[in-house]
Amino acid sequence: MTALATKHNAINLAQGFPDYPISGRLMDLVYEKMKGGFNQYAPMPGLLTLRESIASKLDHLYQLPINVQDEITVVAGATQGIFTSIQALVGRGDEVIIFEPAYDSYIPSIKLAGAIAVPIALEGPNFSIDWDFVASKINDRTKLILINTPHNPSGTILIQEDWNRLYDLIKGKSIMVLSDEVYEHLVFENQRHVSLLQQSWWRDHGLAVYSFGKTLHATGWKLGYIIAPSFISKEIRKVHQFEVFSCNTPIQAAIAEYILDSKVYSGLPSFFQEKRDYLNEQIAGSLFHIYKSAGTYFTLVDYRDISNKKDTEFAKDLVEKYGIATIPLSVFYTNPVENQTLIRLCFAKEITTLKAASEILNQVKSEL
Repeated sequence: MTALATKHNAINLAQGFPDYPISGRLMDLVYEKMKGGFNQYAPMPGLLTLRESIASKLDHLYQLPINVQDEITVVAGATQGIFTSIQALVGRGDEVIIFEPAYDSYIPSIKLAGAIAVPIALEGPNFSIDWDFVASKINDRTKLILINTPHNPSGTILIQEDWNRLYDLIKGKSIMVLSDEVYEHLVFENQRHVSLLQQSWWRDHGLAVYSFGKTLHATGWKLGYIIAPSFISKEIRKVHQFEVFSCNTPIQAAIAEYILDSKVYSGLPSFFQEKRDYLNEQIAGSLFHIYKSAGTYFTLVDYRDISNKKDTEFAKDLVEKYGIATIPLSVFYTNPVENQTLIRLCFAKEITTLKAASEILNQVKSEL
């Protein structure tokens, strides 16, 4: 869709990246660290100063003590963190439960490990998980359950009851939980992100992946981290050692200093909710039905009153005929839900971009 957006000079609300600058102070810190000599290999698990800053953040957010030597591994973005974790945890013939619509790296990562993806389809408008159905999919080959909260692309979040139900399914079994929490700070309406790391059982059964790219509006930096108990970190680092070995040193050093100020992330919910609300208000009078996002960069809209085309065809029409790029929801499924007419919009954009996009969306006419 981004390629089509470029081809047709369209506004790009498809791919999840901001179109506004990152913090000037953060840029200055990167330059300062480069000038200060932080330009050679960092230690394989990440700079100690960064791991200490991450530990401080987790203590501030979740009152969680973390061993900076054995439980934090800095990786080249959350996607690499997910891939590395899957390679470390599963092998040929193992089964991995995922929930769809799902981020597009999950299944390829599972297949490259020789494992088998077991997708469970969630349906709008709630995209809630039927834990009784999940129980029916668990067997002796199940080794991993992959969770994503806040959830891309639906914009939903897990609550404590979900974590309780999940634990009921895995306790006493050799099943791990990989929690993709890259949007941990992007939760709206004064709700709280409920993390795997807040569960008393996480060190026996789980690990979580995070993204500095999403948090700091710098997706091109490709830097993230994995929080895992030492026995899992040991296996993760065996893979990480021979994938990338270590990650960008001056950026690690800069972020280590930058995130010591909790305001860096505490202001993100209101920052992004303002953008979400602006987009929703601007297209409230359009023919689209808005699914109110509880978190992430994204919101879903339903075009059922506009067209009965497949979402892939409708999204292509929006680019070619109207000049706006979106993502059809069906591409996030192995077997798309029938008659689901949803597209995903990214609102992590300048207000001027959202205004221009809204004007186009308001012009989309019914084809019925």
